[in-house]
Amino acid sequence: MSTQVRDNTVILQKYAKLLVNYCLAVKANDKVYINSSYLAEPLLKEVVKETYIAGGIPILNIEINGLGNAMLDYASDEALSWVNPMKKHIMENFDCYLNIRAPFAKGDDEAEPSNPEKYKLAQKAQQEINRIYFDRIGNGSMRRCLCQYPTQAGADDAEMTLEEYEQFVFQSCYLYDENPVEKWLEVRKKQQVYVDYLNKADKIHYKGPNIDITFSVKDRVWMNSDGRANMPSGEVFSAPIEDTVNGKAYFSYDTIYMGKDVKGVTLEVKDGQVVSWDAELGKDVLDKVFAIEGARYWGEVAIGTNYNIQRTTRNILFDEKIGGSIHMAVGQSYKQCGGKNESTVHWDMITDMKNGGEIWADGEKIYENGMFLI
Repeated sequence: MSTQVRDNTVILQKYAKLLVNYCLAVKANDKVYINSSYLAEPLLKEVVKETYIAGGIPILNIEINGLGNAMLDYASDEALSWVNPMKKHIMENFDCYLNIRAPFAKGDDEAEPSNPEKYKLAQKAQQEINRIYFDRIGNGSMRRCLCQYPTQAGADDAEMTLEEYEQFVFQSCYLYDENPVEKWLEVRKKQQVYVDYLNKADKIHYKGPNIDITFSVKDRVWMNSDGRANMPSGEVFSAPIEDTVNGKAYFSYDTIYMGKDVKGVTLEVKDGQVVSWDAELGKDVLDKVFAIEGARYWGEVAIGTNYNIQRTTRNILFDEKIGGSIHMAVGQSYKQCGGKNESTVHWDMITDMKNGGEIWADGEKIYENGMFLI
């Protein structure tokens, strides 16, 4: 079965223009780092063209099928510990970073490492580069965007045909609209109302059949995710004060993590720390994750607002944006929100709020049954 998108030339041209001109806002002499697999070649050609038209300088890093675990299978400890000076230079000096997901195999984006011990060594070597990355996107000196190119593997994860998945991806990004940028500017304007309200709040309460969680966001920053850092987007998010998260939550949407299906996660939280966990499927994944430093504390709280997305695809780029859902992430905080937790993990867990879900801010109900009231 083909892993390539069929003749969607016009749509891919619109996609590239959206990514380059709206998401990354590339301008003259901007150095743009573009990462993807060779499966995304039709979109990559358009993105490179649009980057040059905007006056930017595109540099590509292209992934090859089957090499995902080669380093872990064959590299020496010295090779695993090596810090790539070219990648460090890119993260220190480039203006834009575009990551186009185009997976080769089902579950590729969240695959479990073939050698966990060697993986830890490799991750430790990347800590400085990761810190530079999070510092720069946090202070705005590097603009980044994560997006998806539809491949058969992505369609398999979503349990769709490739044609259905193409339509889903393009629709989620408003690419079937005459002017996608205008649609995303509308999203920005609408979500700014929510962000302005939440940025004045202290105590937040997620309440409903699936969840009863409270936390403080006093002096933390709520961000308007309007398609510039993620495409598609449609969420507002912040970082809770680390030791204020309390309660219990059942995350109703299925996901893939470490290459394995995880369903029906239940977490109990006390003073910011996950103290107990269970899952209908994949508890062993939770056990591994919560053994990682910083993973039992919270890095993000968020509300999905993209009502063009109404089903899960087991791809967090889309699933966390589902209109009428909330998500919370264990692990690494977003520094631009004021978060302080650090971890190699950032795992978003999502629950439906459309049937009895409520959000309260300082004692006022601001959200009910999947919709804001403000």
